[in-house]
Amino acid sequence: MNPAVRRVEYAVRGPIVTRALELERELSQGVPKPFTEVIKANIGDAHAMGQKPITFLRQVSALCLCPELLSEPSIPGDAKERARRLLAACAGQSAGAYSASPGIELVRRDVARFIERRDGVPAKPDDIFLSTGASDAIVTILKLLVSGEGASRTGVMIPIPQYPLYSAAIAELSAVQVNYYLDEEHCWALDVGELRRALAEARRHCAPRVLCIINPGNPTGQVQSRQCIEDVIKFAFEEKLFLMADEVYQDNIYAEGSAFHSFKKVLFELGPPYADVVELASFHSISKGFMGECGFRSGYVEVVNMDPEVRQQLAKLVSVRLCPPVPGQIVLDAVVDPPQPGEPSYERFIAEKQAVLSALAHKARLTQEIFNQAPGIHCNPVQGAMYSFPRIELPPRAVQEAKAQGQAPDMFFCMKLLEETGICVVPGSGFGQREGTYHFRMTILPPTEKLQVLLQKLSQFHAKFTKEYS
Repeated sequence: MNPAVRRVEYAVRGPIVTRALELERELSQGVPKPFTEVIKANIGDAHAMGQKPITFLRQVSALCLCPELLSEPSIPGDAKERARRLLAACAGQSAGAYSASPGIELVRRDVARFIERRDGVPAKPDDIFLSTGASDAIVTILKLLVSGEGASRTGVMIPIPQYPLYSAAIAELSAVQVNYYLDEEHCWALDVGELRRALAEARRHCAPRVLCIINPGNPTGQVQSRQCIEDVIKFAFEEKLFLMADEVYQDNIYAEGSAFHSFKKVLFELGPPYADVVELASFHSISKGFMGECGFRSGYVEVVNMDPEVRQQLAKLVSVRLCPPVPGQIVLDAVVDPPQPGEPSYERFIAEKQAVLSALAHKARLTQEIFNQAPGIHCNPVQGAMYSFPRIELPPRAVQEAKAQGQAPDMFFCMKLLEETGICVVPGSGFGQREGTYHFRMTILPPTEKLQVLLQKLSQFHAKFTKEYS
């Protein structure tokens, strides 16, 4: 068997989730448990947690999948207009046909216009590749960049804590993972001094070529300042690193004074020499934000300053996978080309979008407040994204017991939490953390009442666990 596959780990759907599914089955068979339901707070799946789909996105996709609905008088005219335009761009006017490998040309043009509106900087459809969720695009770009053997093997710099897609893809491609640590004491800030340390250390045994940034942060929920992004771009320029900016949570900004700055916008505002030479791939998705359309599997990558010959190779690489799912491309188009003021769907679209984002902002504050009232739990502000990543204190006896069972201490805690309360969260060890610290990642997506109960139960369980092992 391929040894690289054996090294792949993906904590978000790891053993703890397997056990959660078993518990759900047992509950449905009437096996008595100390809880009535399993609450899966392990993954950023908004609709599974009860978030309602945005009507306009579903109307456009329904019309494209079932064109006879175009004669349905209850569906607004702007949704029908979008659907007709999209169907005309599909082969045979059907969403069931393959599209061009980088995605439907019309959708790529709409994505380019969306980026131009967001950044005030030109964007070219040829630099945009649609993908099966942002994950697919991230793996494709990494595949393109990994080369060399031994000391010349590509090193990929990733934040710790990180989203485990990165470590999994790096393991699968037999590249070298280069960790740089975010500063928990300063709200998970990224420090260029730490990037320099990680880079210098890595250069002794590999060839670091790629720097990955997740902003807003997953699992850590921090939002980077403009100054920080400038510093990172200058660092990448000096060290000749290819920048990968994972910006899938760009709509999810909650903290006062925080704002999303795209890497592309900052790069172009820095001007030459940076804007002319720093290679950048930035990623976005329909799975997060206010949309939460994870199951459609759609996203895109925009490449900036990529050598035309290399871009041709990228086009070849994506063609092997034929094309991203067309229904997902349709939803993506409705996201990047939303209803405009004066159109029939506008008021409802804006109301639904605001309702989702303001509920998330409220839940972000609630999570931080409740956790920080609990002794032994420390939670940084959730400035953005959909998760909190609290640090938990675990008694030495619990740490010893976990090690005796061959488990990471926070995995031991999370497993006990699941068995006793039905709450499923992901241990921090699955994301990476500083030696001797323990965390878990929990999504803030459950409905407010359920979230409140979940946070209180979790805090109470931590107190009971601490007492039991002290």
